[in-house]
Amino acid sequence: MKRREFLGSAVAGAVASGAAVPLSANGPMPMRTLGKSGLEVSHFCLGGFHMAVNGPENAVKIIHRAIDLGVNFLDSAHKYHKGKSDEFYGLGLQGGLREKVLLMSKAEKRDAKSAMRQLEETLRRMKTDYLDLWQCHEVSRMDEVEQIFGPGGSLEAFVKAKEQGKVRHIGFTGHHDPEVHLALLNGYDGWETVQHPVNLIDPHYLSFVENVLPKVDAKGLGKIAMKTNAIGAILDNKVATIEECLRFAMSRAPNTIVSGVETVEQLEQNVGIVKNLKPFNDEEVRQLLIRTGKGAFGPDLEQYKRKEA
Repeated sequence: MKRREFLGSAVAGAVASGAAVPLSANGPMPMRTLGKSGLEVSHFCLGGFHMAVNGPENAVKIIHRAIDLGVNFLDSAHKYHKGKSDEFYGLGLQGGLREKVLLMSKAEKRDAKSAMRQLEETLRRMKTDYLDLWQCHEVSRMDEVEQIFGPGGSLEAFVKAKEQGKVRHIGFTGHHDPEVHLALLNGYDGWETVQHPVNLIDPHYLSFVENVLPKVDAKGLGKIAMKTNAIGAILDNKVATIEECLRFAMSRAPNTIVSGVETVEQLEQNVGIVKNLKPFNDEEVRQLLIRTGKGAFGPDLEQYKRKEA
């Protein structure tokens, strides 16, 4: 399913389910404190990958409209479109807009020298001299954890960049294996944010929601949710509606939800959902998980998760 079809279905699903509040993008943006970072972030975070799909002119329109709608947290990564996502933010945040937003980007290199080089490239592309959040990107395996923490590993770059003021806060991301997240959490006390999948089939298989999120919460770290629809697989396979996906994610109390959009219209639709829908209560979550536990789940749908031996 194409992204525009996905969002059309999302709005249709929300209307069909009897949502009492019109899904308007107008109105105040819910704001949250991003854990011990102290950053005040919009509950909706603009995803950097999809924003850049249709070129610079369209990306700038999305960035500007997002800011108009109260979005102050912007996501990117060094590897997205070979640096184009970072560049498009650089284009879109001229004229004083940089000071109105919180910029996040990421580096996937596991050695300090290469990670620092990626940071310098990101800063140049974004036309800024600092990031509000820099994250160790997409950590998937235990050998990567060993590299990150080992001599000359990328953790050294993250610590140094923060000391130098090139980044204000640091964290890590991943979606492959919750045990890898736990190893990163246990290996260093200086992380400030953690990003991982939060969706309504995750609890049934190698669950980040069940195994990682409580520990992130206990440490007071910033909670960044992603893959609320398992990259479209939940809706494509008729497991749940987009309203259910977002309400479940919000019920797990992330500080912000990273969402990708490719047009201004999609942005307005998604922001409208986040602004108007309420999280499920505990009993609604319980019933939802009973239902989704009877269907397909695991790597057949969450293809980014490792397959158990």
